[in-house]
Amino acid sequence: MYCSKTAFSLRLIRSSLLLVAMLAAPVDAQPLYARDLSPVAGMLGFPTLREAGVLSAARVSADLVGSVANNYSVDSENGESVNFDVETRRAALRAAVGLGGGFELSAELPWLRHEGGDLDRVIETWHGWFNLPDGNREDVSRDLVDVRVSSGGASLSLQEQASGLGDASVALTRRLWRDDAAVISATLGAKFATGDEDKLLGSGSEDYYLVINASADHRGDRPLRWHGQLGYLRAGDIAGLAPVQEQDLWFAGIAMDWQLRERLSLLLQVDSHAGVADSALTQLGDTSVQLTVGGRWSFSPAWAAELSFSEDIAVNTAPDFVLQFGLRYRPRHGR
Repeated sequence: MYCSKTAFSLRLIRSSLLLVAMLAAPVDAQPLYARDLSPVAGMLGFPTLREAGVLSAARVSADLVGSVANNYSVDSENGESVNFDVETRRAALRAAVGLGGGFELSAELPWLRHEGGDLDRVIETWHGWFNLPDGNREDVSRDLVDVRVSSGGASLSLQEQASGLGDASVALTRRLWRDDAAVISATLGAKFATGDEDKLLGSGSEDYYLVINASADHRGDRPLRWHGQLGYLRAGDIAGLAPVQEQDLWFAGIAMDWQLRERLSLLLQVDSHAGVADSALTQLGDTSVQLTVGGRWSFSPAWAAELSFSEDIAVNTAPDFVLQFGLRYRPRHGR
């Protein structure tokens, strides 16, 4: 009897320790949610970098993410001109469900607001501290909405605050390959013209994309996980920009997730895409490169919160500064 009770007690202790370990484990590693929210590229359907794994059948995930992007960039050359002076706030609800057989279906519904903004003074101070290019911000009034593009017969303009639904998107992901440390998947996606193009809340047409994603654990003793993507976007006509718009666009990204503590991760990410127009202006014609740095706190087995900021390391090809925050739900053992 004593031995039986002892064995039962040991099993109970082992089960309790296993439960504690499961409850302490963080949610699946994900790249940061980072987008190019400049006034033109922000209307296109470039997908954000994602973890390559797919959800198991009937498993559901959800993200609520928000961004505040401050744009100030002015340039003119050879009869072309651009003036980006606007702060864009974007909130998006994204959900996914596992379909089984290595397939996952996801959708995203965004809401946007273009306004004068609150970050102008903060960014001027930030640039001053680190001796970063300021683009003559101090020469113009703060809190303006002034978006103007003139290039080869193309013309865009927004001079007042605007808010509303953005362009919704859906995507179907198929896992292609997996082993114990890595996974590769492919995604077909579409972005629909649900936003008001006159208010620069959407492009006014559909975009379609194909992307290959890969995720892998670091080979070694460091608690690192890597993510990457490479894709192609077929862009529909942006209202007002069609005469100079590029429609065959590549995009790419790479990210590192470093688990500092059991529930805390540091994330570093670089996202890039082709210039969106046939233009000599950096803001339209040059390759965009955006650096994002952030942290994630896994405060429960299935929930995590993240905070990050982005800078245009290829100056004037993306917003000056983007502050991003998110709340993510991922089921345990859902992949």
